Amino acid sequence: MSLKVATVALVVDDYDRAIAFYRNTLGLELIADTPLGGGKRWVVVGGAGGARLLLARADGERQEAAIGNQAGGRVGFFLETDDFERDHARLVDAGVRFHEAPRHEAYGSVAVFEDLYGNKWDLIAPKTA
Repeated sequence: MSLKVATVALVVDDYDRAIAFYRNTLGLELIADTPLGGGKRWVVVGGAGGARLLLARADGERQEAAIGNQAGGRVGFFLETDDFERDHARLVDAGVRFHEAPRHEAYGSVAVFEDLYGNKWDLIAPKTA
């Protein structure tokens, strides 16, 4: 038996606003946008064989309160690249807010940024063995 984490839900305020950021700004692929009725949609973004994000519109006050704080203020998401300088420059040019200058660690090049909701992400280019 083979298991893998395939999709992670990310609570958002609006499907189209979220698609615009994750597809147009970050550069992820829109994999699915399927109406489910009652205004709900199955919206999935991802890229190049990695895990996928289910962009789940908040339903109720409790879920709305989680928008932007999905990992309790920690980095909760990791956008991996094979060309750190190129993608860092592209995201800066697109107006993405970085919390720090790029740094080079034992595990790779990294910089923390936030998505349109304030969730923290690492842009990371892992070192290859």
